[in-house]
Amino acid sequence: MVRSIHILLVLIAAGFLCLGLGIVLYNLPPIYERIAWYTDTIPVKLYRAIHPPEEVLFVSQNLIETAVQATLLARTPSSTAEANSPAVQPSPSETPGSLGTPLPAVETAAVSTAAAPVPSLPPSPTPSPLPASIALEGVRNEIETRNNCGPATLAMALSYWGWQGDQAVVRSVLRPNLAVDDKNVMPEEMARYARDQAGLRGLVRVGGDVELLKRLIAAGFPVIVEKGHITTGWIGHYVLLTGYDDSQGYFLSQDSLIKTRNTPVPYPELVDTWWRHFNYLYLVIFPPEREAEVMAVLGPHADPAANFQAAAERARQESAVLEGRELFFAWYNLGTSLTGLGEYAGAAQAYDTAYAGIYPTLEKSERPWRALWYQDGPYRAYYFSGRYPDVIRMADATLTATGAPILEETFYWRGRAREAMGDEEGAIADYQTAAKLNPYSTPALEELQRLGEEIP
Repeated sequence: MVRSIHILLVLIAAGFLCLGLGIVLYNLPPIYERIAWYTDTIPVKLYRAIHPPEEVLFVSQNLIETAVQATLLARTPSSTAEANSPAVQPSPSETPGSLGTPLPAVETAAVSTAAAPVPSLPPSPTPSPLPASIALEGVRNEIETRNNCGPATLAMALSYWGWQGDQAVVRSVLRPNLAVDDKNVMPEEMARYARDQAGLRGLVRVGGDVELLKRLIAAGFPVIVEKGHITTGWIGHYVLLTGYDDSQGYFLSQDSLIKTRNTPVPYPELVDTWWRHFNYLYLVIFPPEREAEVMAVLGPHADPAANFQAAAERARQESAVLEGRELFFAWYNLGTSLTGLGEYAGAAQAYDTAYAGIYPTLEKSERPWRALWYQDGPYRAYYFSGRYPDVIRMADATLTATGAPILEETFYWRGRAREAMGDEEGAIADYQTAAKLNPYSTPALEELQRLGEEIP
């Protein structure tokens, strides 16, 4: 009997020892990064099975019904009079501050096709002919660890300029909290990292095209582009372009999801579909002493206002001819570009059209319900239009669809809106959550300091 008890105690002790050892090993970064994807996502997968994110709508039902009845899928107006008509006719039942509140029309002058002059640059000379193909060398290829395409792609771009770190080093600053797992790294965060951590410069612009990408590459500058991608539904993804071949009609890309270097990406596949989903955004990394070269290649697009103006006009034109999900992104891009110009009321209308007039009509499998993970323009536009309840409603819907507290920008903007509406306690809670997600790259820290609150 005594012997049996001793054996049982030994087995129990061995069990606790194995459990403790397993916990220690599980939390070691090399092991955690490889298996946590399968364990940590189980609750989220169960949540999404019960609450399908594709069914979540990001705007009020009243506005959706009004938008559908008013056939908001109408094309860009062809006359000035039509252009000055609101893109969204709100329901009379919508109360002030709710999504659909009447706003000033989007003036065509705000998106003039004439690019603003760039005083620091001389008139652009006639572009010189480009080589038919080019392939830049010197990029160290990296396959991303869990959900790490931003840091991995940035590490590859930095390696071209002799930087010796890797994606783990970048992630430690841009995505430091593995336990919470912030799902997205903004391009502006990547540009700031290049400046602060690698002594390089990073320039973010929108409205790019094939010719501009080729000119940057031919001048010796690899280009990061952000684009749409399909895995478990629509998501965002970064790739690094390091070459092109006109005879084959493709770019050469370094893709953190693909082990093979120099993956061909056909021009139409990138530009006509996936790149549109991020307003044709591109990020160029370069040494400070070569800034003048980059600006010369960009020409008028070196000026941010002219760049946003051109991108807004492009989005207007595309909204006249596209259908389905591509039409959603055309209106979303218009909102993003107008937000960049500070035209917040017009931007809010464009986002209204995207989310109320188009999104509900898409097949559920086609709905880009993760769009707000990567592009926070709607929060910014609604906030600076004084539509604080809309910011909160959209943030709540985003977190409901996500099923986990993983988006620092969503908590930050909801905090701003809550504070504007007098809910300081709720705002502080949101700022603290944002700061926990990423203490290095969120303005939530500044808000907490301003309010005299403890930094988590």
